[in-house]
Amino acid sequence: MPGPQTPPLAPTAPDTAPPEPPWLPLAAILLAVFVVPMSISGTAVALPGIGADLDAGAAPLQWVVNAFNVAFACCTLVWGSVADIVGRVRAFTTGAALYAAASLASALASDVLLLDAARALAGIGGAAIFSCGAAILSTVYEGPARAKAFALFGTVAGVGVAVGPSLSGALLQSVNWRWVFAVHAVALAAVLVAVPAVARSLPATPRPAGARVDIPGSAVFVIAMVLLTTAIVQGSQWGWGSAGVLGLFAGAAAALAAFAAVEKRRAHPMLDLGLLRDRRFLGLCLVPVAGSFGFVTMLTYLPSYLTEVTGRGTGAAGLLMVLLTAPMLVFPLLAAKLVARGVPALTLIYASLAALVVGDAALTVFGPDVSVAVVALPMIVTGAGMALAAGLVDGQALALVDPAKAGMAAGFLNTLRLGSEAVAVALYGSVLTTLTVSRSYDDAFHLVLWGMAGVCLVLGVIVFALLGGRPRNRARG
Repeated sequence: MPGPQTPPLAPTAPDTAPPEPPWLPLAAILLAVFVVPMSISGTAVALPGIGADLDAGAAPLQWVVNAFNVAFACCTLVWGSVADIVGRVRAFTTGAALYAAASLASALASDVLLLDAARALAGIGGAAIFSCGAAILSTVYEGPARAKAFALFGTVAGVGVAVGPSLSGALLQSVNWRWVFAVHAVALAAVLVAVPAVARSLPATPRPAGARVDIPGSAVFVIAMVLLTTAIVQGSQWGWGSAGVLGLFAGAAAALAAFAAVEKRRAHPMLDLGLLRDRRFLGLCLVPVAGSFGFVTMLTYLPSYLTEVTGRGTGAAGLLMVLLTAPMLVFPLLAAKLVARGVPALTLIYASLAALVVGDAALTVFGPDVSVAVVALPMIVTGAGMALAAGLVDGQALALVDPAKAGMAAGFLNTLRLGSEAVAVALYGSVLTTLTVSRSYDDAFHLVLWGMAGVCLVLGVIVFALLGGRPRNRARG
């Protein structure tokens, strides 16, 4: 009796081979993502030139930086929710256009208050770029391509932070401070040219039927974040126990309570509080918080230690900082490759948290006469702690969420990321200032380092508990 017939082979391989993932949406989003952190870290370098040119006082000059940071932190979650309703490409385009226009206005500003306003507008646009860009990547790419896209997302964001001061310094030496912002405008103009291609590559995503932008929830949330971030920014200047700062914190707490009450009554809330009941999602969102305390604080304050305590010049200090930032060029993509080869993503995330704890603790070997050979490994380990999870945690967190809520989820994740950076940097500076009253800068620096290592350890334990402990399965793409 004849056996079963063998089915014919597929006529051509291209009919069954998966299509190549589009590269232009990734390139456009990465360029925009590169500009935002580069602006955050690079603008501070331009402040002396801005102050001299515009005859600005210390307070309005500091708000050239603070206005951007506060607006960014306040609007990240709002943009993520808006993107799920009006469309992610449309929201991303609006944010990029706002950023480009605000950067041009910053370059042309004739008064420091106008510059402050333009930087606040740029912060609003930057919030859209981060939230909507991450949501677009989550929608366009799948499997290994998604892991690689988010690894590049984390790499580019880290590189932007690292090169921002150097690029701004080069522009200040060759032309003037206005070109620091003009370059941002040119880069975002290139992104806007690529937007039609991004729109064509985006598959149809479901939108909530009859959903409208949650204006009451958005307004209350923005008020809460303005009060909270202003309290953090002004805490070191007014005093953490001053009536003004305590009043701002109290107002922020009341506004957040009101926000939770409003969201419970909304059919389509800006933030679905059910997301926060997902232990795995919440645990992944706390990983960047550890990076804020363990890495971003070092990125901010270690250069001052190098110049004031070890006696290095600014050039030598900047060169030594490469040991801290160089892992951002390597480890995000390495993490994506390891996940593609079967290493559980949770293993890498736990390794990143452990590296932050060990790295911060080991950085206490720094001293007035310490050699580069002694501190090189602790600096690399600390940088690896940030870099291993950069991008990886975003992809893992958004993979847990309903695709229709990817913008909201990305907005929440980046709100925690940026908000914790502001808290960590302000808290570090305040504690360091307090400790230097009774001890040397060197001793105070070491005590704060141990404190940051302790914070990272506590956060690591919480993340481990929320994520269910030991990784068992291969990570999702």
